[in-house]
Amino acid sequence: MSRSQARVATDRPARYAKQLAAHMSRKVQTDWSEETGRGELVFSAGTATLTAEPAALLLVVEGEEADLPQLEDVVGRHLVRFGARDELVVEWHRDSGEAGLVHRNEEDPASGE
Repeated sequence: MSRSQARVATDRPARYAKQLAAHMSRKVQTDWSEETGRGELVFSAGTATLTAEPAALLLVVEGEEADLPQLEDVVGRHLVRFGARDELVVEWHRDSGEAGLVHRNEEDPASGE
């Protein structure tokens, strides 16, 4: 199994993790615990673990090496969309040393796009 992680700076990590788990529950098996501040998303290609830490949301995806880009994309893209107002940035770091994907809100606030 290969692994990739991202530490997303935010003052509302639990809120975003809960929102991501709730949103993804329509498509995949999810779990979120308010008590522990941890959750999991179970995809056919692997898993994503969500951990609310002080001032950050830690994301870890695990799966076959060939599936990491897809797992990074699904988790990162949705989180950035939810956190557009807070300008969340998800930068993945793979255990292999290979660069992971980077997600950020690309909309131009001045143009409304």
